[in-house]
Amino acid sequence: MAARSNRRRNLRAVETTDTVSSNHTTQRRVAGRSRLRHAPVRQESLRSNIEHVAAETYLVTRLAFTLLRYLGIGYRWITKLLALGCYALLLMPGFLQVAYSYFFSTKVKRSIVYGDQPRNRLDLYLPANIGKPKPVLIFVTGGAWIIGYKAWGSLLGLLMVERDIIVACLDYRNFPQGTISDMINDASQGISFVINNIANFGGDPNRVYLMGQSAGAHISACALVEQAIKESEKRQSVSWSISQIKAYLGLSGGYNLPDLVDHFHNRGLYRSIFISIMEGEQSLKKFSPEIKIEDPRLKPSIPHFPPVYLVHGTADYSIPSVASERFAEALKRAGAKAEVILYEGKSHTDLFLQDPLRGGKDEIFDHAVSVLHADDSEALAMDAIAPPRRRFVPEILVKLASKISPF
Repeated sequence: MAARSNRRRNLRAVETTDTVSSNHTTQRRVAGRSRLRHAPVRQESLRSNIEHVAAETYLVTRLAFTLLRYLGIGYRWITKLLALGCYALLLMPGFLQVAYSYFFSTKVKRSIVYGDQPRNRLDLYLPANIGKPKPVLIFVTGGAWIIGYKAWGSLLGLLMVERDIIVACLDYRNFPQGTISDMINDASQGISFVINNIANFGGDPNRVYLMGQSAGAHISACALVEQAIKESEKRQSVSWSISQIKAYLGLSGGYNLPDLVDHFHNRGLYRSIFISIMEGEQSLKKFSPEIKIEDPRLKPSIPHFPPVYLVHGTADYSIPSVASERFAEALKRAGAKAEVILYEGKSHTDLFLQDPLRGGKDEIFDHAVSVLHADDSEALAMDAIAPPRRRFVPEILVKLASKISPF
């Protein structure tokens, strides 16, 4: 009996062991199947990122060759291209870090379609904190009206999301794909899309701000003025209003084209090409916000015009700082609110590239954040104790890049 009892216990132990082993085997198979189910998702995500990187690289390369084809290859452009190559090489440590975050960060939603034209795309930079609705900055990048591209705003976007600000970087048609009226129409359509859809992404449609840099400052200012004229004349329905923009920030922009034609020609953006971009010499005044703001038709809209902040470096040789000063004077004469903020010794790219890549304290960034957080005391308090921004590039490389910059 004892032997039989032992045999039963041993049999039960074996059965139990087999069952546990079977369960473990089953669990491993389930886990294996689960891994197999998730692997294609990860692979697809990686493949999608690689395909996007390839497409963006192709686009930027094509834009560069388009620029060369229209500007021509001569002594002036060979020296500028060499300087640009050295400039980019010196700042490459920072560019690579920003590019990696742009393509792989979960905070970036790339190439959202806002219209039916080939370049009607925008990138959204979304803060990790999805609490109360966030202020929104619409950014129109520069690029001499020829090589503008939404990814040029990635450094700005990645820095702004750290302060709980949503950034929408707009793409638009460049010359020769389009001329200035196409660029303005694209910018206006992008602004409309953001205003009417940003609530779906956690943005506050009552706190939308507009910013442009260089050519983007000109295009976005034109879009504001054109929208004001449409609203004053009431000839057609509008999908957004200038009163929905809480403030406009123009960085290193040019706003009076007749005054800038010769300057651009001497800097390498030849008169014939610039006139073609602007649709003929007779259209230069039409696309000059400094001149258009004094149009009598705008008087009914001036009270709704957003406060304007024009930022410029005094050592800007691409677009002289007097361009911002004169536009501010024209705005004030028309009855709008305008303020000029000049930075002594800063160049065309210092404010937008070199200074942010330096990390630490950045006056223009801090000023922009203070404008966007002006109605939020809690956010302002957090800004006051925010840690210094990290450095992307060693100081010696930044200084060398500034000295050889072709801009």
